[in-house]
Amino acid sequence: MMTTSTKTFLMAAALSALATSAFAQAAAPTPWELKPDTGYAYDKEGKTFIYKMGTNNAGLLLKGAKKVPKGTLFFMGHNGQLYMRSAPYLEGDGKFMFGSN
Repeated sequence: MMTTSTKTFLMAAALSALATSAFAQAAAPTPWELKPDTGYAYDKEGKTFIYKMGTNNAGLLLKGAKKVPKGTLFFMGHNGQLYMRSAPYLEGDGKFMFGSN
């Protein structure tokens, strides 16, 4: 089990969104690099973890799991809580709606 700090993992998503608005003309948003056979966890204390997974019990893992809908934004609130929002979060021209312009 490899751990990563909450700020590093979760703030990457928030900073990616903020950087996108700050550099909207310079570069496109950077996609997350989620990897196969890897689990990403956000525990009850707000810590994040990365787990190397196998396929032996993949059926058990999928039982009760839900697909994340396309068009979902994840972000960290000022209170340190992880949130998700379904679209819309982009303007008609593809710019992030909630960034500083």
